[in-house]
Amino acid sequence: MGRRLTWPLRSRPDGRGDVWRWDLRALGDLPAARARLRARLSGAGCPVEDDDPSGEQVVLAFDELASNALRHGERPVVATVVAGSGGWLLDVSDHSPEVMPTPAVDRDPAQGGLGLHMVALMSLAHGWYVDGGRKHVWACLPSASDERAAVPA
Repeated sequence: MGRRLTWPLRSRPDGRGDVWRWDLRALGDLPAARARLRARLSGAGCPVEDDDPSGEQVVLAFDELASNALRHGERPVVATVVAGSGGWLLDVSDHSPEVMPTPAVDRDPAQGGLGLHMVALMSLAHGWYVDGGRKHVWACLPSASDERAAVPA
């Protein structure tokens, strides 16, 4: 039996910048939300392109956190992205504060469920907290792919 990993319980850092918000009621809302996020990223100078994967990483992390909230939390889910000069702050909340985010352990990757691990690897920082009866799961991603390498471990 493997050890149980947890997503760290800690407050979200202050994010300053443009705040983009999506109210999600079903998994079927995600394709349109991803498309709007891609358009917003491009408009903010972070196009989703093959030569710089940082924009696609923001979309992937957004999708993983939002789909987890829709699958395991109580709706409605609110997903926000703060577009700041220091990177991207993603915050996804739902009405299930008693259900903590738990990364999968000892699971065959073919069975899925490794999204939290992936988001943790892409992020500069990540965590979760409860505020006003809502669970918030957050991650900070760099605004350019080379910024992650510059952050000390």
